[in-house]
Amino acid sequence: MQPEPNVQVPARRGARFDVRTLGPLLGLIALFVVGALINPVFLSPTNLFNVLTRSAFIGIIAVGATFVIITGGIDLSVGSMAAFIAGAMIITMNAAVGTFGAGVVTVLIGVLASLLLGLVAGLVNGLTITRGRIAPFIVTLGTLGIYRSLVTYFANGGTLSLDFAVRSVYGPVYSGSLLGVPYPIWVFAAVAVVGSVVLHRTRFGRYVYAIGSNEKVARYSAIQVDRVQTLTYVLQGLCVSLATIIYVPRLGSASASTGVLWELEAIAAVIIGGTALRGGSGHIWGTVVGAIMLSTIGNVLNLTGFISEYLNGAVQGVIIIAAVLLQRRGGESE
Repeated sequence: MQPEPNVQVPARRGARFDVRTLGPLLGLIALFVVGALINPVFLSPTNLFNVLTRSAFIGIIAVGATFVIITGGIDLSVGSMAAFIAGAMIITMNAAVGTFGAGVVTVLIGVLASLLLGLVAGLVNGLTITRGRIAPFIVTLGTLGIYRSLVTYFANGGTLSLDFAVRSVYGPVYSGSLLGVPYPIWVFAAVAVVGSVVLHRTRFGRYVYAIGSNEKVARYSAIQVDRVQTLTYVLQGLCVSLATIIYVPRLGSASASTGVLWELEAIAAVIIGGTALRGGSGHIWGTVVGAIMLSTIGNVLNLTGFISEYLNGAVQGVIIIAAVLLQRRGGESE
């Protein structure tokens, strides 16, 4: 039996509570205070659930992105991948109606199709990067274009719409609730908990940190770097498929505009949450806070009307740049 590779990875790099770790949480608290002072409606249960529900889609994808970025990788294809999977789900369920009817079985077939496509898409990205020795930026930029073109082709330049009868069965996955909490929030919480356990409490998580800290040292430590990196992209694909499963019943449609800028928001959530873009450090709960913070910023801007909602992307871009600058200054001061 081959012994476990001797990997020295300080646990504090992923889980310690320093200024950069507490910063996102303090920022979120400050946003909540500002939002409450500007508009009392902000703290209403309806509005808070709306913020958390909107953050669930990006948050789930960002959990997968955390693994990828900690290893020093990047995935720019997640938004296009979500659009492609959503389109494929709709086509699959519409085709299944004739055989299985507009019931739960048809929905489950669509869910299974989403999971399989997410895993395969992530595997393709991972293997192309590791086996092809191509930079993640280039590979995922290429697949971004491929997935976006495919959903456009499937929709013939228009919109793919889910069968109305299936939509009535599938709709509660987005609009329904358990114990008063919308289902997307439960899914987001479950993904965050599982992701945190995997990253911080398993051998695989230690390898993820080791590769991001120093890939050469990780290889010398007998870590199967290519396999671990590929698995991070598979996890990313799985997270995209889960987000798509709870997103499709929201509108019951998919088009070339579905998932636009989701990659920007997912990366922003990860970086704002304290994960270093260079890799080697980060944590899931910081990513969760980052995703909620992005949705909160948009919600506060909409409630105030101070900045047009069409400039939300610009605000997110500024936040990403600022977060990276703060990380660089923090790294130089250590």
